Amino acid sequence: MNGLTVLAVDDEEPALDELAFLLNRNDAVDVVLTASDATSALRELSDHRVDGVFLDISMPGLSGMELAGVLARYADPPPVVFVTAHDDRAVEAFEVGAVDYLLKPLREEQLARAVERVASHDRSGPDEPPRDGSAPASAADTPATHTPATHTSATHASGSDSDEVIPVESGGVTSLVRRDAISWVEAVGDYARLHTDSGSYLVRVTLSTLESRWGPAGFARVHRSYLVNLPMVSGLRSAGPSTMVRIQANGVSQAVELPVSRRQVRELKDRLVRDPMRTIRGGGPSGSGR
Repeated sequence: MNGLTVLAVDDEEPALDELAFLLNRNDAVDVVLTASDATSALRELSDHRVDGVFLDISMPGLSGMELAGVLARYADPPPVVFVTAHDDRAVEAFEVGAVDYLLKPLREEQLARAVERVASHDRSGPDEPPRDGSAPASAADTPATHTPATHTSATHASGSDSDEVIPVESGGVTSLVRRDAISWVEAVGDYARLHTDSGSYLVRVTLSTLESRWGPAGFARVHRSYLVNLPMVSGLRSAGPSTMVRIQANGVSQAVELPVSRRQVRELKDRLVRDPMRTIRGGGPSGSGR
């Protein structure tokens, strides 16, 4: 069989039955295993090689979020999709490396997209057979097992992976936004608004947290209210005593200008000049525009 083997975990029997039913209806899924708590889930994972885990958050004992943290430490962690009634845990889910975040009540089309993300999730390694069923001779008859890794952590939690993604909720649909698609971030109290070519999304995380986590990836704090993606900066403009930074997002003809606080101007100019090989959206070198 070339289809997926997935594990559904929920402590509420009706919810677990519905999740298993919908997963079984998906043509990409061959086997649906079920567990009613984290202990049972870990037992299933030790007995079976699964391609993905569909996981509730609120469970007695070890919560779904805590279980996901345990799975993230595996040498070959299965992709996790959270299926929950909580609409305020998406950022936390992202931090433990979830590939999707679905809200109850489940809609079949949402679940189908999550299954696609699980199917396309790359877990290939030197001992991992390809998805097409072929395998190296040395591994053809050896079942893959999950082994906790002492020095391995989830790449999404590290904040240094260029492919880091953020689950965002809009109109009842959870989408994954790539960090490198974000042009700038705006502080909104204890929340942050992520601005991309396709729209803006409010997430429950502070700008200071994102500044700390995304600084090594090319994001710079230019103002108490703004964090910008340096590869999307097309220039600086003096406006009297003030300085504005121009953001030119890919595919957007109209540039956005944001204020730069006085104490950040020199540091921003230094960072723009320090890395002349960086890609600038908008075609030209960075510099002060008049």
